[in-house]
Amino acid sequence: MLANDYQNACMRTVTEEFTLANAGLGLAGECGETVDILKKYLYHGHDLDRDELIKELGDCSWYLAVIAKMCDIDLSEVFEKNIDKLMKRYPEGFSKERSIYRED
Repeated sequence: MLANDYQNACMRTVTEEFTLANAGLGLAGECGETVDILKKYLYHGHDLDRDELIKELGDCSWYLAVIAKMCDIDLSEVFEKNIDKLMKRYPEGFSKERSIYRED
């Protein structure tokens, strides 16, 4: 599925009452749920619940797509600009040195 197709499909479930504030808080909440799964796996001895992780990452993606759309931004542009930024910052791939001494 293409990013903008996903974004448009997400908008099918957004109501007129849904606000940018609701979307921002929702994203934060879903990110927290994602982090909790990872915390339990990394530090509490739980098995990694792959299906739950996929669901929570999907919820994060939904809010991201909706926030972008509400701000008149195509999700593909978000992805492209992020990759452009990373290519400039880490042209040879990630390095600790470039992470510490960033030019931008």
